[in-house]
Amino acid sequence: MRKKLLSSLALIASVTVASVASAEEPTQYFPRAGKPFSSVIRMGHSVYMSGVTGAAADGSIPADFTTQATNAMDAVVARMKQGGATMDDVYKCTIALTDMNDWDAFNLVYVKYFKPNRFPVRMSFGSTGLGGSAVEVQCEAHAEPKP
Repeated sequence: MRKKLLSSLALIASVTVASVASAEEPTQYFPRAGKPFSSVIRMGHSVYMSGVTGAAADGSIPADFTTQATNAMDAVVARMKQGGATMDDVYKCTIALTDMNDWDAFNLVYVKYFKPNRFPVRMSFGSTGLGGSAVEVQCEAHAEPKP
């Protein structure tokens, strides 16, 4: 009994030390070049990213919605990686669409980025303007500390 108690206390102590260590990690900011905000912020286990649109790498907006949705989700992957997270770590996404009729088309792209039945919670809404893009995606993740 005493051995189990000591073992349990050791486990609690190690979890507490790990929690304190992660709380002491400095917040990391990944500024967005030429913009007054960060692309990604990492605070301990939490990774927050600014919204990404369907723009191509050169900044142009493709006419095709599926291409825009794919560009946006590829940018989410890149931002999560920048913050030390993967798509498996994502727990929440917010989606803005300029046309809610694109909901089904977006979902066809979106599901490819997550494991089956491991989808984050999500909120979607209609927007009248996304800088010319038809879609914007913002996600949050809870990731293990970076080595």
